[in-house]
Amino acid sequence: MKVVFHEDFYRVYTGDPAAASGRLEAVVEAIDPYADFVTAEPAVRQHIAAVHTEMHIRHVENQGLFAIAALAAGGTVQAARIGLKEPCFGLVRPPGHHASAASSWGFCYFNNMAVALETLRRKQEIETAFVLDIDLHYGDGTANILGKRNWATVYNAEAAERGPYLQQISNVMQSCRADLIGVSAGFDNHAEDWGGLLLTDDYTEIGSLVRETADRNRGGCFAVLEGGYNHRVLGENVLALMRGLAG
Repeated sequence: MKVVFHEDFYRVYTGDPAAASGRLEAVVEAIDPYADFVTAEPAVRQHIAAVHTEMHIRHVENQGLFAIAALAAGGTVQAARIGLKEPCFGLVRPPGHHASAASSWGFCYFNNMAVALETLRRKQEIETAFVLDIDLHYGDGTANILGKRNWATVYNAEAAERGPYLQQISNVMQSCRADLIGVSAGFDNHAEDWGGLLLTDDYTEIGSLVRETADRNRGGCFAVLEGGYNHRVLGENVLALMRGLAG
C-alpha cells in the first residue's frame, strides 16, 4: 500500500506526546515491508486558508510550526488523492483533528483532513466525502470545519465497550454514500494505550468495513494518523488498519 511520509516527521517539533522521539520510527519499522513510501509535499498556503482563518495561520507561523504543519496537511492531500484510485495511508505529524477554523489544541495545528477534502472538492475531484474518526478523543476541529459543509459527513465513533463500538462503525458504514471516505486514524483507544478498548485485530476489521463500503460506493478511501501513544503497539495497529484497507 502507498504510504505518504517524510523524514521531517521524525523531528521532535514540540514537547508534546504526539511529537515524542521514536513514535514515527516505531510505525515505519512495522509497516516498512508492506509500504510503498511516497514523499510528502507541503500544502500551499491557499489550500490551508480555505479551511483556516488568516489569524490562525499566523499564530501557527509565530510558533515556528508552519513548515511542519503544512507538510502534514500536504501529505494528507496526497493521501486523499491517491485514495481515489487505491487505498492509502498518510503517516504524518502533527495530527490535525483538534484544529478548528480559528483555533487548535490537542497537539494539532492545521486540520489535515479538512485541508485535504476541501482541496479535492474545490478541484472537482470529489463531490461528497465521509470522515470516520476512530481516535479516542472527539474530533472537534473536523466537526467545526467540515460539519458546516453540506457535502461532508463527519462521524466520531464512541462507545464504552468494544462490541458496541465496532457495531456502530458497521452500522454507519452500511448507510455511508460518499465519493471518498477518510479515516482519522487515532490508535489511542487500543487496549494497551490511553483508551484501553480495542484489540489490534479490530483495526483490521475497521479497515475492511471502510474498504468494502468504498468499493460498494465505487469510490475511494484513505486514512491519516491522529493519536496513538504507546510506541510498542502503535506500529502493529497501523499495519492492522492498512491490511484491512488493502482488502
